[in-house]
Amino acid sequence: MKNIVLIGFMGTGKSTIGRELSRRTSWKFLDMDQLIEKEQGRTIPEIFAAEGEEYFRQLERDLVKRLSEKSRLIISTGGGTAKNPDNVADLKKKGVVICLYADVDDIYARTSRRGRRPVLDQYEDRRQAIVELLAQRQPMYDQADYKVSTSNTNLNDVCNEIIRLAKR
Repeated sequence: MKNIVLIGFMGTGKSTIGRELSRRTSWKFLDMDQLIEKEQGRTIPEIFAAEGEEYFRQLERDLVKRLSEKSRLIISTGGGTAKNPDNVADLKKKGVVICLYADVDDIYARTSRRGRRPVLDQYEDRRQAIVELLAQRQPMYDQADYKVSTSNTNLNDVCNEIIRLAKR
């Protein structure tokens, strides 16, 4: 059985949907950001502040290499994991990669709290930052095997669609 790997922009529901998929499949759920925080003993914002994004992306890359060797996992990637095409290629070796996407207004509403999204926190106009970052990252998200919207739908329907796609 292949892993189910969730990629996509921050605020698209990767962690929430990943936990529900784990419950339904009895596969282990791994949230990459949470794993990095646990291994580093500090939060993602703290890592970004102390070491910078490049350091964080290397931690992420190392974790992808480890996880891509395992199977029967539900993996929630960080919002920028797909920035590195090698990450996506490795995750596809033993997994089906699903890109979760949402409308800009939904992402904005879901990511409005400052202090938890270091990439967005550096921008004065968060909504415009989301628009720009989505446009920049779109080619990366296009690498996914499938895309599933998390706007104007519910958790049950999203999970059913992902399970259906993963069985193909």
